[in-house]
Amino acid sequence: MSKRRSILLSSMALLMFLTACEADDSTAKQWDAYQAKHAFGEQLHVTGNRDILYQFIANNLSSNDGIYTNLLETDQIGEAASGHEVLSESAGLMLRYYALTGQKQQFDAQWQRVKRTFDLTTGFSYRFSPKQQKTYTLNAAIDDLRILRALAEASVVFRTSEYKTDLDTYGKRFYQYNVADDHLYDFYDETYKMRNTFVTLCYIDNLSLKLLPIPEPKKAALETGMLQIAQKGYLSDEFPFYQTRYDYNAKVYQSDNINTVESLLTILNLAEAGKQREASIHFIKEHVQSGTLVGQYTKEGKPLNDVRSTAIYAIAAQIASVIGDKELYEDSIRRMNEFQILDAQSSLYGGYGDTNAKQAYSFDNLMALIALVH
Repeated sequence: MSKRRSILLSSMALLMFLTACEADDSTAKQWDAYQAKHAFGEQLHVTGNRDILYQFIANNLSSNDGIYTNLLETDQIGEAASGHEVLSESAGLMLRYYALTGQKQQFDAQWQRVKRTFDLTTGFSYRFSPKQQKTYTLNAAIDDLRILRALAEASVVFRTSEYKTDLDTYGKRFYQYNVADDHLYDFYDETYKMRNTFVTLCYIDNLSLKLLPIPEPKKAALETGMLQIAQKGYLSDEFPFYQTRYDYNAKVYQSDNINTVESLLTILNLAEAGKQREASIHFIKEHVQSGTLVGQYTKEGKPLNDVRSTAIYAIAAQIASVIGDKELYEDSIRRMNEFQILDAQSSLYGGYGDTNAKQAYSFDNLMALIALVH
């Protein structure tokens, strides 16, 4: 297997996986046919930034249960995950990192940890509190889909069919509980045996939906319908971001304010499907270059704060890699790395966080890690 440290699996590679992995020879042929699409991270020589970031995550932000939500500990009883609680979101991102960098031993260990910590009857729990010894009994579709994608990517990278059984098992389960009437739902609550009534647009990951082991007519209906919902959530050419959610019962889009991370994830998903809008890319490029891409806007595009976060620029870099825009990738990584702690004497050395408050969030750090291998 190639030892290249920087691999971006293209849509073609995942679609090739869908033809089935009947034997190692089959996946080997898939790998031989696969070509890395845009290894911008390698071209930019950011492996040093990536390596010290990984060491920070592994040595400071990790436990036997997974990746801490925040380096700063809490009582772990809030409505939102905090402190040393662990999320399936983080687990899926680590799985993808190990797959994309060709680290099979670490991938397998992480996959066993995911199943041990998060596996429910109906999905992967979105959250586990070690301090409270509490596993939350609902999943998040975006996180389950990320785990499924990681299994597919690992199959291609490692030239093996050993993950296919798990992909089939968990893919069928996902379809059973998170899909109804050709609609994707944000979560399924195992305790109350219910779904929510809407889909958050950034959860519509069509490339991962293609991996579901369901009959082609059902898959086509699901993909087509969800892609249309995502596309029709477009706000305007003047502010080319996307609505937050679509309510199936009311048949309306709903947004309070527009969170940039969510809209960027929607644009990333659309870019992977080849459906990104040029106005969106132009807006992102303009504001990345000027360093003015902030955390939240009104639906009309008025900035509501001046927060510039690691994750914002990390997702912009991933979008750039998918669409093959090297200039945007370089600008996004440069902006992102303004937040990396490079003081070797700091306890946050290598990470992205607040040295005064001793805070470092998993999402920022893991999104940066993924961006640096694109």
